[in-house]
Amino acid sequence: MKKPKVAFFDFSCCEGCQLQVANFGEGLLDILNLIEVVEFREVMSEKWEGDFDVAIVEGSITTPHGVERIKKIRDRSKVLIAYGSCATIGGINGMKNKFDLDEIKEYVYKDGAKYFETIPTRPVHQVVKVDYFVHGCPVYQPEFVKVLKCALQGIPYTVPDHSVCVECKLNENECMYDKGLTCLGPVTRAGCNSWCINNGNICYGCRGMVSNPAKNGQMDILEKHNIPLDWVVNKIDMYNKPRELEETETNGKKR
Repeated sequence: MKKPKVAFFDFSCCEGCQLQVANFGEGLLDILNLIEVVEFREVMSEKWEGDFDVAIVEGSITTPHGVERIKKIRDRSKVLIAYGSCATIGGINGMKNKFDLDEIKEYVYKDGAKYFETIPTRPVHQVVKVDYFVHGCPVYQPEFVKVLKCALQGIPYTVPDHSVCVECKLNENECMYDKGLTCLGPVTRAGCNSWCINNGNICYGCRGMVSNPAKNGQMDILEKHNIPLDWVVNKIDMYNKPRELEETETNGKKR
């Protein structure tokens, strides 16, 4: 029986999510028993000329060339997985959408700005159909494996739509607010097993907001700890500022 052909691609990103896969350790061997990796720039130089059973895409779309390239990858792929915050919600790259693009180019490239085309940052699903999403910066390895298994079996994976706080309490962590630290766990979608908080860090909102955040509860927390709302908004914008379209695709369907 032939193994499914799987390829990894990167667009505008730091490639940290691909490193998460490359650094799997022994767990990577179990994955390779299930698939044939035919293209993965981080770990191999070979290129594949045929089609893919699964294409795994990191990075947001920020150039006209990126638009053309992701469309070609989509055409060659039976299944496309967007993984990492840049690919799923725009990520860090989305911060440039708050500013005039010409000003941003001149700030970054100075006299060479005219040589660099740019467009507003968009997550992958705002350009092509995406079948599965793996959120996070970087991706949480166990969730990535779970999504890949779903993709190979052709069964759906539903990203949790409750807050990171739920997972955090199940892991019996002390609340960061009680430690005097501000955390975005109350409004950020779960699925990472409260990974950052488990390791002594705060939640930065890299998985995107839950669809129906507990606004009143969040406001009560901010008032209790005397934290300005602007602080939370600025932190959320760090990952969650993709281009806003009139029609945004979610799980491959327009809404």
